[in-house]
Amino acid sequence: MLSAAKITRRNSWRYYIRGVAFGDGRRPVGQPLKAAQERARLPPGRWMGLGLAALGLSAGSVVSERELELLYGELRRPDADRIERERLADGDTPEEARRATVLGQALDEIEQRGAIPLLAYGFTFRAQASLMVLWALGDETVRRVIETAHERAIETALRWLEDEVAEVRWSSGRERAKPPGLVVAAFRHYENRDGFPLLHDHCLILNRAQRPDGSWYALDTRRLLRNVVAVGTLYTLTMTTEVCEELGLAMVPREVTPGLRPVMEIAGVDQELIDWSSTRRQRIEQALEGITAQYVEDHGRLPDERARHGLGWWAAQDTRPAKKTPKRLEQLRAWWKVSAILNFGQEMVDGLLGSVVKCHAHIRSDARATAAS
Repeated sequence: MLSAAKITRRNSWRYYIRGVAFGDGRRPVGQPLKAAQERARLPPGRWMGLGLAALGLSAGSVVSERELELLYGELRRPDADRIERERLADGDTPEEARRATVLGQALDEIEQRGAIPLLAYGFTFRAQASLMVLWALGDETVRRVIETAHERAIETALRWLEDEVAEVRWSSGRERAKPPGLVVAAFRHYENRDGFPLLHDHCLILNRAQRPDGSWYALDTRRLLRNVVAVGTLYTLTMTTEVCEELGLAMVPREVTPGLRPVMEIAGVDQELIDWSSTRRQRIEQALEGITAQYVEDHGRLPDERARHGLGWWAAQDTRPAKKTPKRLEQLRAWWKVSAILNFGQEMVDGLLGSVVKCHAHIRSDARATAAS
């Protein structure tokens, strides 16, 4: 599943540096990002995308606080400080030295003409609810399989964006070209704001990419956001296929919203367990009912799939609880297991993987019998 949002100066890129980069928590005032992540034992952000090489970055390397500030707060190169020092030493004026670090049009130039700078796009990839249950309550092997599949699915989805969707535009959109790649900062989170399992990655896609001549321009916003549903579908299919093949599981359709396309979930994961892990989703769905009703009243029709993504984002914003103190994954998994056992019993929790494997075997057996008849 995928949700997307625009990141502008007015909705504060600092939120991503101070909160998202710290596990959706509230980083202590004055504490450097790296120190705060290490103290909370949170995974650091990592760089992704084929556009990194042009900025002197490499895929998989750690995202620093200063790099985030320069790229996503100022649309400048991540090594801008070094470049400015060198240019000043060579005799450039401060303005000339700073301008040499800017990626494309400077922010102050954009604001001077009354426009709101679009700095980046926030793409959040998260697994289906049944996979979340298995990831939270399964053993270490199950956890690693699901996390690996999650990572590969994100890489696949971003690569498709780079190869088939992303375009830079200039001359008021009349000219466009395919860039060599995107620049993405990814942050791994393990829980929702209620403290329940929610394996997800926030991927911040920089709104700058290169033209064939090497200059930097903004991405085509409409083209990128028009393909959000396709990107989310590719991520989901890639992840679930790998998990099912590795663990011997099967998928079945589950109706979430009456009248809408069902969601594919792991066969054998009890609905009670899904509801237990989805307290945040339940509140969002309740809020979404009212927002959807207002949409129908305003437009005289039900929202299409793209509009539903936007309405879902608003419902999520309206129901967000306060930030929390991030916890280590080992601590979270221990708490989740105790909570599930108290609610559903030791036998159900310990036998979860065996149950879903048996469901797969039954489905295969039924399919063979149907084919033979």
